[in-house]
Amino acid sequence: MIELFLSFLIFGALGIVLVVMNKILGPRRLNPIKETPFECGSPYLQDDINPVSIKFVTVAFLFLLFDIEVVFFFPWAVVFKKLGLKGLVIMGSYLLILIFGFIYAWKKGAFEWEK
Repeated sequence: MIELFLSFLIFGALGIVLVVMNKILGPRRLNPIKETPFECGSPYLQDDINPVSIKFVTVAFLFLLFDIEVVFFFPWAVVFKKLGLKGLVIMGSYLLILIFGFIYAWKKGAFEWEK
């Protein structure tokens, strides 16, 4: 318990020291261009911005979602023998939820690029 408290104390102090050092040692030159609002690579409130297709955003979001979920298979595979049947049932239910989500997205046409 004391180790946890000491680690929070040390890393909290390190964070504070780094923020203070940035304020003290960081550059202070103000630039009017840097002070203007910036919106996703375009000047602020520009009228002729082409919108990003919702198909691209949907596929990108689903890729990230399923990619991050599949990452959890690696630690499970490493400790598979220690977990036994209970670990297999838990991972099976996790996989079932993942498969249902994939089928739902497929049925809704989320992977149809040319629609």
